[in-house]
Formats: sequence, structure tokens, C-alpha cells
Amino acid sequence: MVEEADLKHWRDAGHVAKRTLDGIQDEITSGKHWNDVIDSAERFIRRHGGQAAFPVTISVNDMAAHYTTNTQLTPPEGMEGEMVFEKGDLVKLDVGVHIKGAIGDNAITIEVGNGGNHTEQIKAAREARDAAVEVMHPGTPLHKIGEAAEQVAKDAGFASISNLSGHELERWNLHAGLQIPSYACGADNPGYKGAVEAGGIYAIEPFNTTGSSGLVENVAPSSSSNILRVTGNVKIRKALSKGKLKPLGATMARYIEERYNTLPFAERWAYPLLEKPFPEEDEESLRKKWNQLVKKLTSIRFLETYAALRDADGGHVGQFEHTVYVTDGGPEVLTVH
Repeated sequence: MVEEADLKHWRDAGHVAKRTLDGIQDEITSGKHWNDVIDSAERFIRRHGGQAAFPVTISVNDMAAHYTTNTQLTPPEGMEGEMVFEKGDLVKLDVGVHIKGAIGDNAITIEVGNGGNHTEQIKAAREARDAAVEVMHPGTPLHKIGEAAEQVAKDAGFASISNLSGHELERWNLHAGLQIPSYACGADNPGYKGAVEAGGIYAIEPFNTTGSSGLVENVAPSSSSNILRVTGNVKIRKALSKGKLKPLGATMARYIEERYNTLPFAERWAYPLLEKPFPEEDEESLRKKWNQLVKKLTSIRFLETYAALRDADGGHVGQFEHTVYVTDGGPEVLTVH
């Protein structure tokens, strides 16, 4: 539960997160490379006094979530052509900001070129989020939030995605405590027991789809998102003393942990850290060392990687998201101006 004294950081983070969405969405235009928008958004966050709580992600059409570019600008598996926006693309822009570990997490969906091909789906995604936020009062059973979101999607003719959830937020912890259903999971679903608590902060982000199963699946390989995270379960000094890490590996692990704590980070943020100990190495050699380092740090469970997610049926996915602080009187949306 968040203390009243901490709320300023949470409100400021939410404010910067919302400003970033507003400031960047007009850059999503036909012919623009995904990476240019991601880079622009991350610079906007820093310029306005925040840090990225996770890499800015862009998910186009059937891609649902968790994709950010890497240093080599490799497209997601199965994608043909360049990572360039085309007229009619349905684009999810997901932005997280932290200020001293307090997080604002929000997302929008837009259609490139505003041609009106996805108007109903975008409207339904926004309204599902708002309906879910509306019932975020202390004591509301979690399944009621999913019910509210699914009803909107269903009425508009779309399926809710059932294997993606909203989540509780804590300082330095993006996915903490409770998971928040985005579909009518029923009162007895073991994954969504409990109720909304006063003083809690939650990311509310229902997804809808034109697909029929309402499911997303991982894009291969398991690191396809280009996003990693320090698990917080492994002590570097202990791994070093047990011979699980060599001194250089331990130094790199320390660099990473000091910079990102346990918040998700991008391969393209951390990869350049290798240039410090290896200033003379060429790109091929550095790449090899990076891959070996990640393999070692994931094998000892110091790091975990994430897969990008796409709709299992190839349907188009829509999403809107707010971060909400629950007061005794109801929800306070933090991702606002």
C-alpha cells in the first residue's frame, strides 16, 4: 500500500507517462521507422524528468505487447519487410515512467493515417479500460473488473484477451501482488482471487481482438521482446564466490543491477555497457560476448528474458491502459495531465 507521503512521486510519474503518449503519438506516421518513435519517446521521458520504467514498446496489428527494438533492428520473427509504419496499421504504444521507482504505466491504440478502418475497435478498447477503472473501489472483487471490461468488448463485437492481465504496482516492481483480469473470469477463478484494496496502485489494461480465441501466444525465441529484467533472486557476491560468475561477468551484472534495479530494461540500453571493458573489440566480437553474458546470467537466474506476444489467431489487437490509485472514495487515475 502506498503511503500518502509517497504519492507525489507516483502522480509525477503518471503525469510524465501521459505527457509522453500525448507528445509522441503524432510521430506514428506512414513511412516512419518503429525505432525512431521508440527512441523519441524514451528521450521525451528523460527530458521531462522521468526514467523509463520499461523499454517503450510498439506492437503493430496482431502483435499484442512486449516488443521493443534491439541494437541490430531485427524485426520480430514472422514479420516480412522493414519495421516501418504503413497506412492502416493498428498500433499500440505502451509507455512506462518511473520517478525514484514509483511507476506510471499507460498505453494507447491508434490507426496510422486515421483511415477509419479500426475506429470501432479503438473506441471499444478505450471504453473497456474506462469501464474497468470505474469499478476500482475498495472491496470490489477482482472478477467484477474483468466482467466490466469484457462486457464492453463483447457489446462492440470483439473478444477480450483472457491470458493478459492488468497488475498491481509497487515501487521498483512493475508486476507486483494482484493480477487484474481483463475478461469475465468468474468468481471462482483461482488466478484472480481477492479484491481491490484502498491505497493500492494498479495498471488497468484490457486488450481486445478481432481473433476468435481471445488468446495471445509467445513469439519465438523466448527473448524475442528484446527486454530483460534482473530477477532480484541472485546475489552477485555469492554467485562469484561459488564460481558461478567470473569477475567480468560479476562486474557487468553489477552495472546492470545498479542502473535498472529489478525493472525491465532493453538489450539496446545495456549492450553498449560492454564497450567500457572492451574498447578495442569489433562489433562481431562484442556481440558474441554479449550473447555469452546473457546466456550465463539467465542460466544462473540473475536475469530473465521476455517473449513478444501476438494474437494466436492473427487477429488485430487493441489496448488502452491507465495507472490507478485506489482511495477510500474510489479510483484516482494517475496517468493524466
